[in-house]
Amino acid sequence: MQDDCVSDSPYGDLERPPLHGEALRRSLVRPDGLWRDVRVVAETGSTNADLAEAVRAGEPEGTVLATEVQTAGRGRLGRSWAAPPRSGLMFSLLLRPAVPVPLLGWAPLLTGVVVATAVRRMTARNEREEGVPAVDARLKWPNDVLVGDRKLAGILVEKVEDAIVVGVGLNVGLREEELPVPAATSLAIEGALLSDRAPLLRAILREFETWYREWTALGGDPETSGLRTAYKDLCATLGRQVRVELPGAQALGGTARDVDGAGRLVVAGPAGERAVSAGDVVHVR
Repeated sequence: MQDDCVSDSPYGDLERPPLHGEALRRSLVRPDGLWRDVRVVAETGSTNADLAEAVRAGEPEGTVLATEVQTAGRGRLGRSWAAPPRSGLMFSLLLRPAVPVPLLGWAPLLTGVVVATAVRRMTARNEREEGVPAVDARLKWPNDVLVGDRKLAGILVEKVEDAIVVGVGLNVGLREEELPVPAATSLAIEGALLSDRAPLLRAILREFETWYREWTALGGDPETSGLRTAYKDLCATLGRQVRVELPGAQALGGTARDVDGAGRLVVAGPAGERAVSAGDVVHVR
């Protein structure tokens, strides 16, 4: 796979300019920074799978791998995910957080905070400069990024040996007719003026570095780092009636009351409160 190449005609769709690895490296890689390398490839099966192999080969923390086309992308619960070339941001991060294993469960939630915050900030800039309304990105527990009830981005975090690989798929330029499911959306559909994905990727990676440095410096503590508060402020699930589809074909219904110190969703149902650490949440209308 050749770095910085995006297809036979990378400028064939002027509304979807390609990413350039060298330019991203110049702006993001610093001697004292988190990011050691930023690579862009034309196509791959899965950026998460590629970085999992890099972990096994001993690659250090701080590698970013983005692709213009992902042919075997995976979401939570093993769901497949695909999009047209250059229509989204599809990238993975290789990290080796020095935090206790029980607190690694906050990594996907941290990533959700980062993506939602970066989207809100970048589109708020457009609102100031162009008069285009900002995108009100919110989180559905644990880490889907929503606009209203439609999914804007998905996050998949996988533990590989002593590292984690953080994968993000963010719909940027997808048009309505290109959506894989009606419940999805994109920044273009929401009216955001962000056809050039590079500034958005830079904003996400800089936001991630800020949160990750603070979180790991404090031993992964979601309270003292401010992560739990930030997550709850962005979480559209809290206060909603929900149905949580649990492993083993079980389901839990009730009101989403809290996200506890372990990152679990606390649901108040007929039998009292229950904290769940894994499950597929449905917001009940």
